[in-house]
Amino acid sequence: MDLSIDRNYKKVMNEIDSYCNLFNRKRESVKLIVVTKSQPSEKIEQAIAAGARFLGENYPEETIEKKNELSNLPEDLEWHMIGHLQSRKSQLVINEFTMMQSLDSVKLAKRLDRQLKASNKKLPVLLQFNVGGEDSKYGWNASEENNWSSFIDEMVEVMNCSNLIVQGLMTMPPFTIIEAESRTYFRRLRDLGEYLQSRFPELSISEYSMGTSHDFKMAIAEGATMIRIGTAIMGSREK
Repeated sequence: MDLSIDRNYKKVMNEIDSYCNLFNRKRESVKLIVVTKSQPSEKIEQAIAAGARFLGENYPEETIEKKNELSNLPEDLEWHMIGHLQSRKSQLVINEFTMMQSLDSVKLAKRLDRQLKASNKKLPVLLQFNVGGEDSKYGWNASEENNWSSFIDEMVEVMNCSNLIVQGLMTMPPFTIIEAESRTYFRRLRDLGEYLQSRFPELSISEYSMGTSHDFKMAIAEGATMIRIGTAIMGSREK
């Protein structure tokens, strides 16, 4: 058994405790999503044994294989889709995942909604926004606050998808090791959440998925409710 995963998990949990205390956050307000994409089932089993209850995956087919290989899974275990999803794989998300954190287009929202209605299901989702304006990132471009009104019409279309439960926002900001820069991006997502809440008072935007292994301290400072940690717990990914 690889005891390093247990040690890594406990180390990250202790760091979350410390940062919550530092920034006057309630510890229960921050969920740790352990990113298990491209990791073998054996390592995922060890992460679950260490205490992980929220797992983040990018590839639905890979997730199905892992779930078939794992046994005696805790009843409270949740699988979160955190990567870009091709529309043709949307049914897999409906069948296999607890939440979709990476809803990034009206087209995908409508497809998911149709399939959910046909299955008589509802799916919690987070809307993905590109707060840095990078061409390599998915999500609605929210890098300039004065352009936020440009995607309101598309937000209305998403809100009309009645079988999607919009719970909050998600982002993957530009990589930086400068804390002030990362904090600016996270604050932008929180400001966007407040903006959308004011435009759509019927919503309850309560979840902010932001922060990874190198910047989750600043994410917690700016109100993250979900942080996505992979390598710092699971080690390097398989090729």
